[in-house]
Amino acid sequence: MRLPVLVFDIETLTDLKAGAHLYGLDLPQQDLEQALYKLRRQEAGTDFQRIALHEIVCISGLWIDENGVMKLFSFSRENNSEAEILKKFLSIFDKRNPTLVSWNGSQFDLPVILFRAMYHGLSAASLFDQGEIDTQKRYNNYQNRYHHRHVDLMDVMAMFNGRHFQKLDDIAHLLGYPGKRGGTGYFIPEYVKNQQWLELTSYCEGDVLNTWLIFLRWSLLKGQVSLEDHRLWTQATIHYLQSQPQQNEFLAVWRDMSQHTDFTVKDFPSSSI
Repeated sequence: MRLPVLVFDIETLTDLKAGAHLYGLDLPQQDLEQALYKLRRQEAGTDFQRIALHEIVCISGLWIDENGVMKLFSFSRENNSEAEILKKFLSIFDKRNPTLVSWNGSQFDLPVILFRAMYHGLSAASLFDQGEIDTQKRYNNYQNRYHHRHVDLMDVMAMFNGRHFQKLDDIAHLLGYPGKRGGTGYFIPEYVKNQQWLELTSYCEGDVLNTWLIFLRWSLLKGQVSLEDHRLWTQATIHYLQSQPQQNEFLAVWRDMSQHTDFTVKDFPSSSI
């Protein structure tokens, strides 16, 4: 496993202002969202908006440095505009070149970041350069599907076959991890509307933590960490989360879910919590 590692996830809302401009709609605010959903259903048969109309309200990440030190963080609309969230996230790549890890990041998170960065007139060369600036990135960049500078776990675990794509929640549960703990992305608009920022960031961070745990298991499968190293990383994660009050529920659900597989039952020895 090449360190440092950055596991990340984003949460979004429909950008009503951009949607109204794109479709030429002149409607009251309370009618605009439903109109955009109706138009989307007509053109694609789904409520899920096109990538460019996803406005970022939170980016969460787990940073693991070369010494194995972990830091869980979130940039949200509580204190930042969307442009400020993007600037903070993108600045990480200006300073470092981590192994980037996501679930469906190639098809959703990174394209959203690309469009929204362009929307705000931001530069993100360190993330989107494919060798035009740094020639080494021609063969090892964050966009190429088969490079491992960005590991999209949904893609690699499906062996790059869309028919085999799985949901993060399902795989987390299957492997003995918490999953979404009863929540879904449908709550994001309510969290933002009601200014429930802790709920928003805890939810996004939960997806990051599930992705990290699955990444550890994938690294074990690939032989990039040994069984003993996997155990040590797991225990280090548990120890770190014990110092993160906003993830008390994640830790408690993980302990319960771990009892469902012979492998994860060892994550929580009786004396560990």
